[in-house]
Amino acid sequence: MKEEYAHAIFGGGCFWCAEAVFKMVRGIMSITPGYAGGTTEHPNYEQVCTGKTGHAEVVDIEYDPSVISYQELLAIFFEMHNPTTVDRQGTDKGSQYRSIILYTSLEQKKIAKEFISVREAKLQKPIVTDIRPLTHFYPAEEYHHNHYEKNPKEPYCTFVIDPKLRKVQESFPDHIKKEMYAMAYP
Repeated sequence: MKEEYAHAIFGGGCFWCAEAVFKMVRGIMSITPGYAGGTTEHPNYEQVCTGKTGHAEVVDIEYDPSVISYQELLAIFFEMHNPTTVDRQGTDKGSQYRSIILYTSLEQKKIAKEFISVREAKLQKPIVTDIRPLTHFYPAEEYHHNHYEKNPKEPYCTFVIDPKLRKVQESFPDHIKKEMYAMAYP
């Protein structure tokens, strides 16, 4: 990792969705799907799915702050998922799908809390996003990496991920890598 790069760790439902969305964003250097926010050490997918580990499916986003800010990443994160539902995103149910921000600095915590306060006032609904410090991040199994790229015609990708890609592309056209428009607009 280059010193000028930073990390943002978000969970907003299935990590396949978040990975696909953030891959199309300018300034993103790498994305790793994984598990965080719980107590079980080195969990695997099956354990996380039980809801007993406390972990959520998250993505570790390595980004270049000279290209995209943490606030802009938050805006995209909150556009791609529903932060007002507890332990659920669409048909994905369970604590592993909760809305969560794991901050890596007190500055990120401050920015996230301020962002949520403003967003909540606009929504006029409570935002249930969990905000906590990152203690450990455990990368997901390799078969979860690049899921959308490997399976773009799979029903989950077509019916769940594609609409999120289109929504973010339409809401943040200046932040999208131009070659990525083809993903949602072939």
